Amino acid sequence: MPYKLNDMSFKEGRELKICLKLKDDCNSFAINIGHDSENIAMHLNPRFNHCNDTNTIVFNCLSGGYWGDEQREGNFPFVAGEECKFCINFNSEQFYIKLPDGSMTNFPNRMGEVKYKYINVCGDARVISLKIK
Repeated sequence: MPYKLNDMSFKEGRELKICLKLKDDCNSFAINIGHDSENIAMHLNPRFNHCNDTNTIVFNCLSGGYWGDEQREGNFPFVAGEECKFCINFNSEQFYIKLPDGSMTNFPNRMGEVKYKYINVCGDARVISLKIK
């Protein structure tokens, strides 16, 4: 079941901490941060086995309903059936993501905004906790 917040306040300099429980048969899940479902500044999509990708994290941006160029991350610190935690912060240029194994990755903030109000988690995971500090 998707998890969606439409009127949150996630600003530059703040940190989003999110903990998810992955399904035992997880194929993929996504964390989306942006303005709304048609304008997503950061789409983080770990894929166990989905869309011809295996053990790959796919990042992208959706602007006006149109996807940009995908960016792939080879590090895949996820185990189906287990919990995973992310810490995400950003500025007008980049999103900085701390992955469950403690490693860092980043994705360009292609929209260049310093405040987003929409977060959506979908796919084969459920939200255990979410905090912005």
